[in-house]
Amino acid sequence: MAARFPSSVLFCCDHNSVRSPIAEGYMKKFYGQRAYVQSAGVRNDREIDGFSIAVSAEEGVVLDQHRARSFDEMIDWGDDLSGFDLIVALSPASQRHALELTRFAHIEVEYWPIMDPSGLGESRDAKLEAYRQTREQIKAHLLDRFGAPKEE
Repeated sequence: MAARFPSSVLFCCDHNSVRSPIAEGYMKKFYGQRAYVQSAGVRNDREIDGFSIAVSAEEGVVLDQHRARSFDEMIDWGDDLSGFDLIVALSPASQRHALELTRFAHIEVEYWPIMDPSGLGESRDAKLEAYRQTREQIKAHLLDRFGAPKEE
């Protein structure tokens, strides 16, 4: 059975360019306005990954306007971590960082072990397949954690 549905969720990974934007996009697609959803990375040293944009667009999730941001930028821009009910870390580094930032706050931090597809595959088709696997892992975790998507 799915756990309580949070009112706000922050997805995080290493760079906010692959896994966390996909998770943010699918959370918004599946659950609409049920929760405030954002994403961030431990670092912001990359733009949104083109393969992430492509595999999400295959299913109608638009990521090409996503701007990668770090935890530090998020806080600088006024998004207080204490305003989130749930932080979902999609990489070990982001889990450590989230736990460190929330050590004095009562915010639930979950870790979902999601494959990092960047750097995998030799050909364009092989790279797309790796990104699709990551997309499917994220979707499975969303459905397991939050239940069936909203009715359209």
